[in-house]
Amino acid sequence: MAAGTNYDDFAQAYADENESSLLNAFYERPAMLQMAGEVAGRRILDIGCGSAPLAHELMARGALVSGFDASQGMIDLARARLGEGADLQVANLGEQLPYGADSFDDAIASLVLHYLEDWTRALAEIRRVLKPGGRLLLSLNHPILYPWNHPGEDYFQRIQYTDELSFAGQPASLTYWHRPLHETMTAFLEAGFSIEKVWEPPYSKDAPEQIVPERIRERDAFLSFIFFELRSAK
Repeated sequence: MAAGTNYDDFAQAYADENESSLLNAFYERPAMLQMAGEVAGRRILDIGCGSAPLAHELMARGALVSGFDASQGMIDLARARLGEGADLQVANLGEQLPYGADSFDDAIASLVLHYLEDWTRALAEIRRVLKPGGRLLLSLNHPILYPWNHPGEDYFQRIQYTDELSFAGQPASLTYWHRPLHETMTAFLEAGFSIEKVWEPPYSKDAPEQIVPERIRERDAFLSFIFFELRSAK
């Protein structure tokens, strides 16, 4: 992960907010589950699994899920959720992954890749552990967010930036890499993936009204993340 982002510092606070926040519980996670579709019997790798809310949902749908995260604190929370027998490990995306080649039908990376400047090794390792024709489903910060939130900055430059946030009342710093959309898509293609879908989904209408900002309550969708369905070459 990028320097300046250490989820061990606020693992419990982030996990608590992730359970019910608009962005996670009623936007990113429902969209990812919709993309995943029918998963019963499929072996899925949850990349950057955090406290495992997505893995839990996938397992409830019959998937066989393994997960890893760079944060020991997050893995401890994930194990408390999924049980001691869950296949969970501390590992870093961008380094060699602790799984054999052709191990998974799908890999899911929710809001993970934008922490890395260089995706070359990360995408190569994901493709290695996927079966030929396997899917990589992922979400990223939408590339429009950086120039929107930092007026005057150049959309077309890859640049590192830090957001100062609060999770369940606890301050946290998250450091990301912005990159333009064409660079993102080129990286996927050069890594040997085909791009099956690019999606800017709506948020779930199940979201409680009190957590939806008034300015977007009459909209069907808003921009925060962008979603991709990729397929490994056979």
